Amino acid sequence: MTAAAALQTVLTVPKRFRGPEGTANGGWIAGTLAGTLTGGGHDAPVEVTLRRPVPLETDLSVEHVGNAVVLSQGGGHLVEAIPVAETLTPPPFVRFTDAARAEAGFPGRHGHAIAGCFACGLREPGDGLRIFPGPVENPVDGGELVAAGWRVPFNVTDEQGVVPDSIVWAALDCATGWAHYRSFPDRRPIQPPLLGRLTGQVFRRVYPMGRYSVVARAEGRDGRKLFGTSAVYEVDGALVAAAKATWILPRQ
Repeated sequence: MTAAAALQTVLTVPKRFRGPEGTANGGWIAGTLAGTLTGGGHDAPVEVTLRRPVPLETDLSVEHVGNAVVLSQGGGHLVEAIPVAETLTPPPFVRFTDAARAEAGFPGRHGHAIAGCFACGLREPGDGLRIFPGPVENPVDGGELVAAGWRVPFNVTDEQGVVPDSIVWAALDCATGWAHYRSFPDRRPIQPPLLGRLTGQVFRRVYPMGRYSVVARAEGRDGRKLFGTSAVYEVDGALVAAAKATWILPRQ
């Protein structure tokens, strides 16, 4: 076996971890690749670029190239992940009770374009994460935030009983998209934006059956690109994980 072959593995995304129909949830696949790098994204942020949709239930190649990792299918690159030297600035802490209250304003309850999404979809309790970000009333910094109270399912742990980074990254993902919902005049784009890049870092463990606040903020727009930040907080305000995202609006 050559050295290059030794660095290649196969990844198959189970249907449970889907985002848009027939493809993987962007946060989950980003966190999965980040977890294969040294430190699993805990020592430094990892920047994950999603170039093409990732199919479900299909053997995909994971290859380490230098300090990066590449997910590909048939020689075509799907996703790339690489550690980056930067400091992520999370949106401010929102108390769990306030985050849970904000869920009442989650716009996806009344017309969800990706209702089967593992992170924010209207899945059965225990199947998906059911993170439903809604507008926060009177945020401490005076800006516009969305938040949700995340009640971690017991059945998202690995063989060692640990909630893996892929689950935490999935929690960080969709909220950054919903943070932009109010910026559209009709409040509903014809087609939902797609995650283009997610840079994240996990600072501490998430525990099954635990309660956490997921907070996100829109950070601007450049043409079809939407920018946002997100964070997961413990009930006492300790920062668990942070991310920044770039979403791409499809051409209408």
